[in-house]
Amino acid sequence: MTDKLLVDNPVKGVRLLTMNHPEVLNALGDELLPALTEEVERFRTDPTARCLVITGAGRGFSSGANVRGFAARIDAADAAAGDQKPSTPWEDLDAMYTAREAERGARGPQIVRSLHNLDKPSFAAVNGHAYGLGCGIAISCDFRVAAESARFNEAFIRNGLVPADGSAWQLPKLVGMSQALWMQYSGLPIDGNEAYRIGLANWVTPDDQLMDFTLEKASLLARGPVYAMGIVKQLVHQGYQQDLWEHLPLASRGQALTRLTDDHREGVQAFIQKRAPEFTGH
Repeated sequence: MTDKLLVDNPVKGVRLLTMNHPEVLNALGDELLPALTEEVERFRTDPTARCLVITGAGRGFSSGANVRGFAARIDAADAAAGDQKPSTPWEDLDAMYTAREAERGARGPQIVRSLHNLDKPSFAAVNGHAYGLGCGIAISCDFRVAAESARFNEAFIRNGLVPADGSAWQLPKLVGMSQALWMQYSGLPIDGNEAYRIGLANWVTPDDQLMDFTLEKASLLARGPVYAMGIVKQLVHQGYQQDLWEHLPLASRGQALTRLTDDHREGVQAFIQKRAPEFTGH
């Protein structure tokens, strides 16, 4: 564990991860990024933790990858490549697709895959800068609560790069193709209110209300049947690649699984007894 990531349980069932390197706006360096990934996996397997909240200490959520380390990588790549230069973007992209097996090892950041595959609800409480991979982490959570001072920025293009964190796949599903392309072409930030307007943020709050609001929403879901929520998430994500006739058998299988849970029995009994259900997530 590192002091650059704070772990807390502020509300029953809610795990709060705070990226804690405010001197560099919580840049995802060699300590913070592995620690964050490890804690997300630990949350996933902890039955007492039922909803995840990720935020940043200080005046930023996360400024993304450590750009200062890029120069050394460029020098090393130049030395290895010699005079070889890329042809055109489209030719390079096609070559990548035709050599997919050779590229199997390049699968993007583990933190993005862990959040995308997480079978419990997750929130990003975005305070200040969420740039590059920091923005990608926020996008990979199920929900985003933005402070008015939040700044979402698909900043890769500013370093002559493309998003390798899955945001070119995820962002259009949230805001539409043209809005996603504008953010990723321009590298310009948008604030919390604009993020809410275009659908990138689910809610926007005054800065001083961000955490209280987020924890209220997280606590609400932590009290719910999180096993069923995990299946809902899988159905929604699978639905992006399926037509209705492919989706329906999967949805029926999902409902059959949830019928076997204690939470289903509790929900039925609570309805019959006219009381609020007390779900356990099992």
